[in-house]
Amino acid sequence: MSGPQIITFGCRLNSFESEIMRGHGAAAGLDDVVIVHTCAVTAEAERQARQAIRRAGRERPGARIVVTGCSAQIDPTTYAAMPEVARVIGNAEKLDGALWRTLARPEADGGRVVVSDAMALTETAHHLVDGLAGRSRAFVQVQNGCDHRCTFCIIPYGRGPSRSVPAGEVVAQTRRLVEAGYKEVVLTGVDLTSYGRDLPGRPTLGRLVRRLLGMVPELPRLRLSSIDPAEVDPDLLDAIAEEERLMPHLHLSVQAGDTLTLKRMKRRHTREDVLDLCRRVRALRREVAFGADLIAGFPTETEARFERTLSLVGEADLVYLHVFPYSARQGTPAARMPQVPKAVRKQRAARLRAEGVRSLARLLARQIGRPSRLLVERGGRGRTEPFAPFRFADGVAAPDPGSLAEVVGERVEDGMLVGRLAA
Repeated sequence: MSGPQIITFGCRLNSFESEIMRGHGAAAGLDDVVIVHTCAVTAEAERQARQAIRRAGRERPGARIVVTGCSAQIDPTTYAAMPEVARVIGNAEKLDGALWRTLARPEADGGRVVVSDAMALTETAHHLVDGLAGRSRAFVQVQNGCDHRCTFCIIPYGRGPSRSVPAGEVVAQTRRLVEAGYKEVVLTGVDLTSYGRDLPGRPTLGRLVRRLLGMVPELPRLRLSSIDPAEVDPDLLDAIAEEERLMPHLHLSVQAGDTLTLKRMKRRHTREDVLDLCRRVRALRREVAFGADLIAGFPTETEARFERTLSLVGEADLVYLHVFPYSARQGTPAARMPQVPKAVRKQRAARLRAEGVRSLARLLARQIGRPSRLLVERGGRGRTEPFAPFRFADGVAAPDPGSLAEVVGERVEDGMLVGRLAA
């Protein structure tokens, strides 16, 4: 074994940061360490992290278990009280190579809990990585933290205020990944569309995209992670219209389709804003596909308000749904609002997911017979430009993972296109 074992929960940003920790841990010779990288978005994510800690304690009894990530940042004492845990470190500390070196020296006692105040952070430390273990596409962090206070969200208290990575460092990281063989890069952050507000000249996300594509012409494909419908800037719309290497796939942080519910969430967009954005983007790029984050059973959500979220999926043609039953986060305003029964939340989430399955089926049916370019992943699967899932038919030899291939979907099975290489 070379370096620590890392168990990662949560977002793409966590995946990127796990690679930084992997490098620090390997450099320090921490082969006997298990890092559990937590998420705090839902109570279920935290439950899974605790379960992973207990499992690691049983399966690797001699290993030292280090817990970090947003949940550890927000509630370090809970994890420190677990008998399996050797150390709890915060979101700033986890990226500090010097701290990981102290773990290699038993005489250097840095304390069982090393967690600083996330709200005091003023910049995002830049780290270069050469790849992401086991992944065909790479993630590049361009932003961290969030200045907004949605009533359901605890993440700003785990990540701190919004900070942006300067464009030159984003370009350098992307170029390094392309040189390592990656054909697709995903720009990621906590609040991606707030990019640049803390930088000189206040560059926008759209300007970053255009600069990156211009300065790394050898990058075939660029994607964006989740974006806020209220913050799509004109430069980004221009890039969507003009840059073929920017993939026709946008994932929107929608959360609800009812404007009153959105107001109670303290979101900054309305239902009509979402519909308008989807119309405008499709007018620029006809083949674009939209994903969305949606919360089912937010406090005070009536059946009628939920139905407006459900109907938004079809009206906006949202395809790739990330559905979360509302999870009360202690310390957030929504946790003090009148709660929807858990059974109702679960049932509404199931209805949203079922609608998402139908929406995806409609997209895939439209793709049959159309040539597309696939980023090949492990197991003979991959994603086309609009992120449609694809697998090669039985008996068809798949190209190597990480490569790009021209393919044609011939039919739909189990929620994905099935096909062959294009002639």
